[in-house]
Amino acid sequence: MGAVKSLELISPEAYLEGEPKAKCRYEYVAGRVYAMAGGSNTHNTIKTWLIGALVARLRGKPCQPFDSDTKVRIQHPGGTRFYYPDAMVVCQANPGREMYQDRPVVLVEVLSPSTRRDDEGPKRDDYFAIPTLAHYLLVETTAPRVTVFERTNGKIVSGVYEGLDAVIPLVAVGIELPLKEIYERVDWAEAADDERAENELIENGGWPAPDGPFKI
Repeated sequence: MGAVKSLELISPEAYLEGEPKAKCRYEYVAGRVYAMAGGSNTHNTIKTWLIGALVARLRGKPCQPFDSDTKVRIQHPGGTRFYYPDAMVVCQANPGREMYQDRPVVLVEVLSPSTRRDDEGPKRDDYFAIPTLAHYLLVETTAPRVTVFERTNGKIVSGVYEGLDAVIPLVAVGIELPLKEIYERVDWAEAADDERAENELIENGGWPAPDGPFKI
């Protein structure tokens, strides 16, 4: 999903108080809020099937999946962050009354032209500031292709899984994730059209943001 910055600095506490009352979702990075734009139908199809695959495999196990309605909090040396990943798996969940999770083991972002640079760079680095994070997945929308970053022996390594027959091992939570389930019902021609349309919007002045400033 796309994002537009607000330059007004606010505290994490003010963000948590005000964000549920806002007209759209906002992410928070070290005092600044970012309005989140909606994703395409292809983006949401992939996200929905991915969550379904996680639910099916984690049922009855200690870890549980969360969808993009749940924030992750990162207590970063450069300032607190709150992000809305497209999916996550948590093995030590926060209390049910809270609106965020602190200890994800798996985080997933479904890529789009407006978010790719952040998802592949700054957001990836912020996510790996979370000590419990073992797997970070970047899911393409125009081809069956997932890049997986893993924390192994204190280092971050990456691998690419391509094709509908590929299966991603998520060792830290004891499951495997088949690409054919993530990409079920994706129309590749429509997905390519969606990406071209978003690229054109970006080139012509940016991905449109939701209306309304962040207010508390």
